[in-house]
Amino acid sequence: MKDVTGSGAPSSPAGAAEPALPDRRRGAPSGGSEPHEVGSVGATYTGRFAPSPTGPLHAGSLVAALASWLDARAHGGQWLVRIEDTDTPRCVPGADALILQQLAACGLIPDAPPLYQSQRGAAYQAALDTLVGRQLAYPCGCTRQDIAQALAAAGQPKPRHGELVYPGTCRRGLQGQPARAWRLLTEKSERNRPSAPVQQARAATHLIANKNLNWSDRRLGLQQQDVEQAVGDFVLRRADGLWAYQLAVVVDDGAQGITDIVRGEDLADNTARQILLQRVLRLPTPRHLHVPLVLGADGEKLSKQNGAQALDTGVPLLSLNAAATVLGLQPAAADGVADWLGQAVQQWASLYAPVKSVRD
Repeated sequence: MKDVTGSGAPSSPAGAAEPALPDRRRGAPSGGSEPHEVGSVGATYTGRFAPSPTGPLHAGSLVAALASWLDARAHGGQWLVRIEDTDTPRCVPGADALILQQLAACGLIPDAPPLYQSQRGAAYQAALDTLVGRQLAYPCGCTRQDIAQALAAAGQPKPRHGELVYPGTCRRGLQGQPARAWRLLTEKSERNRPSAPVQQARAATHLIANKNLNWSDRRLGLQQQDVEQAVGDFVLRRADGLWAYQLAVVVDDGAQGITDIVRGEDLADNTARQILLQRVLRLPTPRHLHVPLVLGADGEKLSKQNGAQALDTGVPLLSLNAAATVLGLQPAAADGVADWLGQAVQQWASLYAPVKSVRD
């Protein structure tokens, strides 16, 4: 991505009727947002925090949670929590309840019961069936070793910290291999995606004549990525039968009527893929704000792998002030969590002025 400012699933037969997928081109998304068109966001703000229950929250996850909560409150909107537990082998029993307790101790309480992705398989299958019916998804029989060998043979070794760019081996058929995963046909998706002209920095996404998908981030500015070249045909359903992150998050953002995504900067690279999926599934594209990360001693994003400790909520104001500093807010002296959060909302609104719908 460039900053341009400075297991296979059974498929529907070709030509079969498409399964019913929630049509959000007009109508109120769940959560009460006003009707809106494809490619725009509604007038009512709905944001979300979407942790994976692989362990307790740490200092880095609190930064993302706090940022998304502050942005929702600064807009007078809803704030939801989604438990992203599709990767069941990595999920820790009880971690979801602990995460909700940690959030509550910091005064971050969702406006509706959490949505669990592990209960949403039928919705993801409907989305995949829709893409198969439109000839925008296909089965893949390649292993990671197959992909690496194909890239090496073409003189395209894997970047040191990058992903394997899928070379499209199974686009024209499995060639006798059993189906393992399902992929989005980015070549056709990018060529046929509908155009949605929008206004300058207010735009949730900018589409131009070439193959780059452009989008505007409220902090990072205008970004662009050629998904086919940078990522290739990405996975929708994994070889182990689990649903891929990209498909699940797009389907759930659409179902929950999410208008604004506020999350860590490390996830910015996913945005172009998600916008592409939103367009081929005819779902609205939210606005985006990617916030700074907490780094570990090795200079990488703080995680359990580089020593992240469970968030200590015994004295929540200490944790909140530390998170605020990362977000560029001034630590506040407050009588309690509620008072602190009230002051933080005012600071946030000054730093990130409330945005309007692209229709305004």
